[in-house]
Amino acid sequence: MPQTVTITGTRSTGHRALTEYQEMFEEYVRPFASPGVRFHLGGASGIDSLCLLWLAAETETEIVVAVPAMLADQPADARHAIATVSEAGRLVELAELAGETRTSGYHARNRWMVDRSELTIGFPRRGVQGGGTWYTLDYTAKQDKPRMVMPI
Repeated sequence: MPQTVTITGTRSTGHRALTEYQEMFEEYVRPFASPGVRFHLGGASGIDSLCLLWLAAETETEIVVAVPAMLADQPADARHAIATVSEAGRLVELAELAGETRTSGYHARNRWMVDRSELTIGFPRRGVQGGGTWYTLDYTAKQDKPRMVMPI
């Protein structure tokens, strides 16, 4: 069983109800969410924030959020999710990587998370072949690490 897991996913989540995401996390994330397991999430809108809030409310895992630059550079909804988890005492680490908030910064953040994980669980937007989620999943594969893909 992996002790460190990266979660990656699309920012476009408005096409499903919140309950559907909660059910997906229950089915695909819960099996890895034992106490002592550390999850790395990207601190962005969409899957990052939804899974962050779910992990904090539904598990006893350790939670690390990594942002490409500074927390203040993240979207308001993502900052709110991170603050909620932090105030609840569930955030183990906030890694502000002091990079760029452009694609290169997000790719660096994703590599940072994968480099520190044994497994990546990805929730890409169904029918979309590019973007940060697939970049992260492909990087995971190049590192010869397991990945699980659940298109949404």
